[in-house]
Amino acid sequence: MAGAGPELKKGLNQRQLTMIAMGGVIGAGLFVGSGAVIEATGPGAFLTYALCGVLIIMVMRMLAEMAVAHPSTGSFSDYARTALGDWAGFSVAWLYWYFWVIVVGFEAVAGAKVINFWLPDAPTWVLSLILMMLMTGTNLISVSSFGEFEFWFAGIKVAAIIVFLVTGTLFILGLWPGAHLDFSNLTAHGGFLPKGGWAITAGVVTVIFSMVGAEIATIAAAESDNPEKAVAKAANSVITRISLFFVGSIFLLAVILPWNSDDLAASPYVSAFEKIGIPFADHIMNAVVLTAVLSCLNSGMYTASRMLFVLAARREAPAAMVSVNSRGVPVVAILTSSVIGFLCVIVAAISPDKVFSFLLNSSGAVILFVYLLICISQIVLRYRTDESRLKVKMWLFPALSALTTLAIIAVLVQMALEKDVRIQLWLSLLSWAVFLVLFFINRARIARLPEPIAPEPTGTAHRVLVLANQTLGSDELVGELRRIDATGKAEYYVCVPASPVETGVAATHGAVSVADATVRAAQERLDTTLETLRSHGLAASGALGDYRPLRALQASADQFKPDQIVVVTLPASESVWQRFDVVDRAQTLGIPVTHVEAKSLSAV
Repeated sequence: MAGAGPELKKGLNQRQLTMIAMGGVIGAGLFVGSGAVIEATGPGAFLTYALCGVLIIMVMRMLAEMAVAHPSTGSFSDYARTALGDWAGFSVAWLYWYFWVIVVGFEAVAGAKVINFWLPDAPTWVLSLILMMLMTGTNLISVSSFGEFEFWFAGIKVAAIIVFLVTGTLFILGLWPGAHLDFSNLTAHGGFLPKGGWAITAGVVTVIFSMVGAEIATIAAAESDNPEKAVAKAANSVITRISLFFVGSIFLLAVILPWNSDDLAASPYVSAFEKIGIPFADHIMNAVVLTAVLSCLNSGMYTASRMLFVLAARREAPAAMVSVNSRGVPVVAILTSSVIGFLCVIVAAISPDKVFSFLLNSSGAVILFVYLLICISQIVLRYRTDESRLKVKMWLFPALSALTTLAIIAVLVQMALEKDVRIQLWLSLLSWAVFLVLFFINRARIARLPEPIAPEPTGTAHRVLVLANQTLGSDELVGELRRIDATGKAEYYVCVPASPVETGVAATHGAVSVADATVRAAQERLDTTLETLRSHGLAASGALGDYRPLRALQASADQFKPDQIVVVTLPASESVWQRFDVVDRAQTLGIPVTHVEAKSLSAV
């Protein structure tokens, strides 16, 4: 059947998913931004990382509880939708997509600047575009190619941190050649917290954003063999990852280097490796930072495209975003996301201090909004969920859930109070407001749609084309057909577009199995409709049509040559994309059209 289109492949194996989960939380911010946090806090900076790590761990645990109890292709956007309403699901998904497409552009520029370390004369914008093209190509090849690239990118980051943890530990314990046991940097330069206890909170915003990415594993898990197990495993392992990679490495930095050293300004890991005595430390760490940037760029492209896939499945983005190619890749969703990334690169070259800065600031607090809604959704859904489904539970519920929610609100309040990051909060709130306005505009547009078309009965139809975007009950369907075929002698041709969106399977089965599920649902719909017509003595034949309803309509009309058309759809609120196009297109054929709305989505 040509119309269904292939499924989005289960291209991620456990090896790749494990490394994505391990490396997803390690970004370039750890390697570069940690120096500023140590300078702002003092040797106790690792406590800031510990506090932020606990916050991320709590969010991931809540996410794991919901993912296992309520398996969903849309992950946290669906949990927000179920718990709080459509506005929450719509805005969370679009905000998350917006966050990552801006990150993609930012990381492309950052990667170019890293390469300038070796190629100082190369134009940054040219290098940025090359990186964008490379990562877009990687995502377009196949899901497994994304997974393999990310496996090695994440592997290099993890290996670099592990090498630092091992060598740094040996160095501070005096087990490294030329070293001796020395923890004096923790207190020798003004004390453990030279700027006071509240200084621990000074770097919270920077640290939180350096840890963003742990939740990507919940999206990637949809393309693994065992999504529920993968999500639970990723959520549990985040404790070890944050404890070792962040808290552990920052503690070692604070012991090896004085907190007020000028060496922290550029890259603290380079300075630490040089002090330990690792040759070519600057080149090695620059390569690691480039790997971290490429990893973020790669996973950002992947995450943004999958979020568009989910939005299309929920009828909140163009249905074309659900389509995949023969290699199981959502090409339209990837290209749409990459276009924004390319535009960001161009803007960064033309107007770095105004437009590009505005874009970065407008997404600065978005991830905190997403985390906040995850927390609220978990609290609401926990009370609605049967105990038997809670195979993974949030610890000490509801106390820890409430504390985590309050902690995120506190971080947002701190952003409002800090002059340097205040603009990020206000512009991010503006971004959220824009998406909420779009949601309500879309709802208002649906409300203004005309009622289904029901022309006066002609009773003289000879050839009736039934475009069944939805299954009607036997009496309901035959009753409508009698309006245009009073004698029951017309010939019927039933076309069922194998649309993942209209059959509903894109929202229930998800990307990994959407094609097979679509064919099964569409075939069931066709068989049911033909059986209904034939049981009433009507001559009926039919076939599955293209997964794009407009093409299915046109092809069926050209083949069957009908003198009447009946279009059966879901209610407008559930089928807005197809309703605008299919019914209007049918009317342009110059053939009488009857539009019938089914009352609800049939079981598939």
